[in-house]
Amino acid sequence: MRKILLVMTVLMVGLLHNTYAQHGGVKVGFKGGYSVFGWQGETVKSFKNLLEYTNGNVTTRMRQGFHAGGYLSIPLGSGFEFEPGVQYSQKGMVLEGRVPGDAAEFANAKVTLTNKGEYIDVPLLAKVYVAEGFNLFAGPQVSFLLSNKVNVNAGAFGFSAYNNDFEWQESQRKVDLGFSAGAGYQLQNGLNVGGSYDMGLTTLDGTSDYKTFNHGFKASVGFRF
Repeated sequence: MRKILLVMTVLMVGLLHNTYAQHGGVKVGFKGGYSVFGWQGETVKSFKNLLEYTNGNVTTRMRQGFHAGGYLSIPLGSGFEFEPGVQYSQKGMVLEGRVPGDAAEFANAKVTLTNKGEYIDVPLLAKVYVAEGFNLFAGPQVSFLLSNKVNVNAGAFGFSAYNNDFEWQESQRKVDLGFSAGAGYQLQNGLNVGGSYDMGLTTLDGTSDYKTFNHGFKASVGFRF
Protein backbone atom coordinates (compact mmCIF):
# COMPACT_ATOMS: atom_id res chain seq x y z
CA MET A 1 0.00 0.00 0.00
CA ARG A 2 2.91 2.39 0.67
CA LYS A 3 4.20 1.84 -2.88
CA ILE A 4 0.72 2.54 -4.25
CA LEU A 5 0.43 5.81 -2.31
CA LEU A 6 3.94 6.85 -3.40
CA VAL A 7 3.19 6.27 -7.10
CA MET A 8 -0.12 8.16 -6.86
CA THR A 9 1.52 11.06 -5.02
CA VAL A 10 4.32 11.40 -7.59
CA LEU A 11 1.87 11.36 -10.50
CA MET A 12 -0.45 13.90 -8.88
CA VAL A 13 2.44 16.24 -8.03
CA GLY A 14 3.57 16.09 -11.65
CA LEU A 15 0.08 16.91 -12.92
CA LEU A 16 -0.30 19.78 -10.46
CA HIS A 17 3.06 21.28 -11.36
CA ASN A 18 2.45 21.24 -15.12
CA THR A 19 -1.16 22.43 -15.09
CA TYR A 20 -0.86 25.19 -12.52
CA ALA A 21 2.04 26.57 -14.52
CA GLN A 22 -0.01 26.73 -17.72
CA HIS A 23 -3.66 27.27 -16.74
CA GLY A 24 -5.67 29.49 -14.47
CA GLY A 25 -8.71 28.42 -12.55
CA VAL A 26 -7.57 24.83 -12.15
CA LYS A 27 -9.40 22.93 -9.41
CA VAL A 28 -8.27 19.86 -7.47
CA GLY A 29 -10.62 17.03 -6.57
CA PHE A 30 -10.66 13.65 -4.91
CA LYS A 31 -13.09 10.79 -5.43
CA GLY A 32 -13.58 7.11 -4.72
CA GLY A 33 -16.19 4.43 -4.52
CA TYR A 34 -17.45 1.04 -5.59
CA SER A 35 -16.10 -0.93 -8.55
CA VAL A 36 -17.15 -4.14 -10.25
CA PHE A 37 -14.86 -5.62 -12.90
CA GLY A 38 -14.60 -8.72 -15.04
CA TRP A 39 -13.06 -10.12 -18.20
CA GLN A 40 -14.43 -10.15 -21.72
CA GLY A 41 -13.24 -11.34 -25.13
CA GLU A 42 -13.00 -14.39 -27.35
CA THR A 43 -11.31 -16.58 -24.74
CA VAL A 44 -13.90 -15.71 -22.08
CA LYS A 45 -16.75 -16.50 -24.48
CA SER A 46 -15.25 -19.91 -25.30
CA PHE A 47 -14.68 -20.57 -21.60
CA LYS A 48 -18.31 -19.76 -20.76
CA ASN A 49 -19.48 -22.09 -23.52
CA LEU A 50 -17.40 -24.84 -21.94
CA LEU A 51 -18.87 -24.12 -18.49
CA GLU A 52 -22.35 -24.90 -19.82
CA TYR A 53 -21.39 -28.58 -19.58
CA THR A 54 -20.95 -28.27 -15.78
CA ASN A 55 -24.72 -27.89 -15.24
CA GLY A 56 -24.22 -24.67 -13.30
CA ASN A 57 -21.73 -26.16 -10.83
CA VAL A 58 -19.01 -23.83 -12.12
CA THR A 59 -19.82 -20.16 -12.75
CA THR A 60 -18.03 -16.87 -13.36
CA ARG A 61 -18.85 -13.44 -11.99
CA MET A 62 -17.32 -10.00 -11.75
CA ARG A 63 -15.04 -9.01 -8.90
CA GLN A 64 -16.30 -6.38 -6.48
CA GLY A 65 -13.80 -3.82 -5.20
CA PHE A 66 -13.12 -0.12 -4.86
CA HIS A 67 -11.20 2.73 -6.44
CA ALA A 68 -9.87 6.00 -5.04
CA GLY A 69 -7.70 8.87 -6.20
CA GLY A 70 -7.41 12.48 -7.27
CA TYR A 71 -7.97 14.57 -10.37
CA LEU A 72 -7.66 18.06 -11.82
CA SER A 73 -10.44 20.08 -13.47
CA ILE A 74 -8.95 22.33 -16.14
CA PRO A 75 -11.42 24.74 -17.81
CA LEU A 76 -11.18 24.84 -21.61
CA GLY A 77 -14.12 27.12 -22.30
CA SER A 78 -17.77 27.56 -21.47
CA GLY A 79 -19.11 24.18 -20.36
CA PHE A 80 -15.94 22.26 -21.22
CA GLU A 81 -13.20 20.84 -18.99
CA PHE A 82 -10.15 18.61 -19.30
CA GLU A 83 -9.91 16.21 -16.35
CA PRO A 84 -6.70 14.20 -15.92
CA GLY A 85 -6.61 11.94 -12.87
CA VAL A 86 -4.77 9.25 -10.97
CA GLN A 87 -6.50 6.53 -8.99
CA TYR A 88 -5.91 3.15 -7.42
CA SER A 89 -8.32 0.59 -8.87
CA GLN A 90 -9.15 -3.05 -8.08
CA LYS A 91 -10.00 -5.27 -11.07
CA GLY A 92 -10.18 -8.98 -11.91
CA MET A 93 -12.80 -11.72 -12.02
CA VAL A 94 -14.19 -14.63 -9.95
CA LEU A 95 -14.55 -18.32 -10.83
CA GLU A 96 -16.69 -20.33 -8.42
CA GLY A 97 -17.13 -24.11 -8.38
CA ARG A 98 -19.64 -26.00 -6.26
CA VAL A 99 -19.27 -29.68 -5.41
CA PRO A 100 -22.23 -31.58 -6.94
CA GLY A 101 -24.48 -33.80 -4.85
CA ASP A 102 -27.17 -33.38 -2.24
CA ALA A 103 -24.79 -33.60 0.73
CA ALA A 104 -22.34 -31.12 -0.79
CA GLU A 105 -25.17 -28.78 -1.67
CA PHE A 106 -26.44 -28.91 1.91
CA ALA A 107 -22.94 -28.13 3.18
CA ASN A 108 -22.51 -25.35 0.60
CA ALA A 109 -19.13 -26.87 -0.33
CA LYS A 110 -17.36 -24.74 -2.91
CA VAL A 111 -14.02 -23.58 -4.27
CA THR A 112 -13.57 -19.95 -5.35
CA LEU A 113 -10.73 -18.59 -7.49
CA THR A 114 -10.45 -14.81 -7.55
CA ASN A 115 -8.12 -12.92 -9.85
CA LYS A 116 -7.04 -9.82 -7.91
CA GLY A 117 -5.58 -7.29 -10.31
CA GLU A 118 -4.46 -4.05 -8.66
CA TYR A 119 -3.90 -1.08 -10.99
CA ILE A 120 -3.05 2.60 -11.08
CA ASP A 121 -5.47 4.18 -13.58
CA VAL A 122 -4.59 7.44 -15.32
CA PRO A 123 -7.74 8.68 -17.12
CA LEU A 124 -7.49 11.68 -19.46
CA LEU A 125 -11.08 12.80 -19.77
CA ALA A 126 -12.88 15.47 -21.78
CA LYS A 127 -15.95 16.69 -19.89
CA VAL A 128 -18.92 18.64 -21.21
CA TYR A 129 -21.73 20.15 -19.11
CA VAL A 130 -25.08 19.55 -20.81
CA ALA A 131 -27.23 21.07 -18.03
CA GLU A 132 -26.76 22.77 -14.66
CA GLY A 133 -24.26 20.49 -12.88
CA PHE A 134 -24.96 17.49 -15.13
CA ASN A 135 -22.03 16.41 -17.27
CA LEU A 136 -20.86 13.73 -19.68
CA PHE A 137 -17.24 12.67 -19.99
CA ALA A 138 -15.07 10.32 -22.04
CA GLY A 139 -11.43 9.76 -22.91
CA PRO A 140 -8.47 7.40 -23.03
CA GLN A 141 -7.10 5.72 -19.94
CA VAL A 142 -3.70 4.20 -19.20
CA SER A 143 -3.58 1.55 -16.45
CA PHE A 144 -0.37 0.37 -14.79
CA LEU A 145 -0.37 -3.10 -13.22
CA LEU A 146 0.85 -3.00 -9.61
CA SER A 147 0.00 -6.52 -8.48
CA ASN A 148 -1.76 -9.55 -9.94
CA LYS A 149 -2.66 -12.50 -7.73
CA VAL A 150 -5.00 -15.46 -7.72
CA ASN A 151 -6.75 -16.21 -4.44
CA VAL A 152 -7.89 -19.80 -3.85
CA ASN A 153 -10.55 -20.30 -1.18
CA ALA A 154 -12.18 -23.63 -0.34
CA GLY A 155 -14.71 -24.33 2.38
CA ALA A 156 -18.12 -25.53 3.51
CA PHE A 157 -20.91 -24.46 5.91
CA GLY A 158 -19.70 -20.87 5.49
CA PHE A 159 -16.24 -21.64 6.90
CA SER A 160 -12.98 -21.41 4.96
CA ALA A 161 -10.80 -24.53 5.12
CA TYR A 162 -8.16 -23.21 2.72
CA ASN A 163 -7.33 -19.64 1.73
CA ASN A 164 -4.15 -18.59 -0.06
CA ASP A 165 -2.85 -16.07 -2.62
CA PHE A 166 -0.55 -16.92 -5.52
CA GLU A 167 1.42 -14.44 -7.62
CA TRP A 168 0.52 -14.35 -11.33
CA GLN A 169 2.53 -11.70 -13.17
CA GLU A 170 4.87 -13.63 -15.46
CA SER A 171 2.80 -13.20 -18.64
CA GLN A 172 0.60 -10.28 -17.62
CA ARG A 173 0.76 -7.00 -19.50
CA LYS A 174 2.17 -4.26 -17.29
CA VAL A 175 0.47 -1.37 -19.15
CA ASP A 176 -3.17 -1.60 -20.23
CA LEU A 177 -4.50 0.98 -22.70
CA GLY A 178 -8.22 1.57 -22.45
CA PHE A 179 -11.18 3.93 -22.64
CA SER A 180 -13.48 5.39 -20.00
CA ALA A 181 -16.86 7.10 -20.42
CA GLY A 182 -19.68 8.09 -18.09
CA ALA A 183 -21.84 10.78 -16.56
CA GLY A 184 -21.84 12.81 -13.36
CA TYR A 185 -23.35 15.65 -11.39
CA GLN A 186 -21.37 18.50 -9.84
CA LEU A 187 -22.94 20.39 -6.92
CA GLN A 188 -22.18 24.03 -6.15
CA ASN A 189 -20.68 23.15 -2.75
CA GLY A 190 -18.01 20.94 -4.35
CA LEU A 191 -19.61 17.54 -3.82
CA ASN A 192 -20.06 15.37 -6.91
CA VAL A 193 -21.28 11.94 -7.91
CA GLY A 194 -20.67 9.94 -11.06
CA GLY A 195 -20.54 6.62 -12.78
CA SER A 196 -18.36 5.30 -15.59
CA TYR A 197 -17.73 2.28 -17.77
CA ASP A 198 -14.07 1.32 -18.30
CA MET A 199 -13.00 -0.85 -21.20
CA GLY A 200 -9.51 -2.25 -21.81
CA LEU A 201 -8.29 -2.12 -25.40
CA THR A 202 -5.16 -4.26 -24.97
CA THR A 203 -5.14 -7.93 -23.98
CA LEU A 204 -4.35 -8.86 -20.39
CA ASP A 205 -1.44 -11.07 -21.44
CA GLY A 206 1.60 -9.44 -22.99
CA THR A 207 1.85 -11.94 -25.86
CA SER A 208 -1.87 -11.78 -26.77
CA ASP A 209 -2.09 -15.58 -26.64
CA TYR A 210 -5.55 -15.33 -25.09
CA LYS A 211 -7.91 -12.60 -26.24
CA THR A 212 -9.09 -11.30 -22.86
CA PHE A 213 -9.69 -7.70 -21.79
CA ASN A 214 -10.57 -5.85 -18.59
CA HIS A 215 -13.96 -4.16 -18.38
CA GLY A 216 -16.13 -2.86 -15.57
CA PHE A 217 -18.10 -0.13 -13.87
CA LYS A 218 -17.23 2.50 -11.26
CA ALA A 219 -19.61 4.48 -9.03
CA SER A 220 -17.93 7.45 -7.34
CA VAL A 221 -18.49 10.12 -4.73
CA GLY A 222 -16.05 13.02 -4.60
CA PHE A 223 -15.27 16.58 -3.65
CA ARG A 224 -13.74 19.36 -5.76
CA PHE A 225 -12.03 22.33 -4.11
